Amino acid sequence: MARMYSRARGKSGSKRPLTKVKPTWIRHRPKEIELLVIKLAKEGNSPSKIGTILRDTYGVPSVKLLTNKKITAILEEKKISKKLPEDLLALIKRVSNLKKHLEENKKDMTALRGLQITESKIKKLVKYYKQQKKIPVDWKYDRRKVSLFIE
Repeated sequence: MARMYSRARGKSGSKRPLTKVKPTWIRHRPKEIELLVIKLAKEGNSPSKIGTILRDTYGVPSVKLLTNKKITAILEEKKISKKLPEDLLALIKRVSNLKKHLEENKKDMTALRGLQITESKIKKLVKYYKQQKKIPVDWKYDRRKVSLFIE
């Protein structure tokens, strides 16, 4: 069966190892990793970017495996996390770019369809995050005020 919004099939790709054993070759302690996460967050990096930096430059395969906390949980503890979740912000940014494109290219129906799909994804995510109490219950997505969310 195909993916929901694209014609792509399958889920092939690299996967993490199934064993949840702490690697012995890591030289960083859990407290050091938490301090690195905080430092990188204060520099303005998103949680996924922090994970990539830790993996590529510091050799940390998984923050959760070593500290028993996710990056977002560490940021929430220290009250550094953003008001809106990262994936929701990325979708809002995509809507902003699509709207800008459609102002210049009014007859681009493919982009219009992409805008509709992206907005439906936003509405689904907002519903989920309201149930999980990650965003306020009275928060509302408004197409006209999209540019306010982008920093």
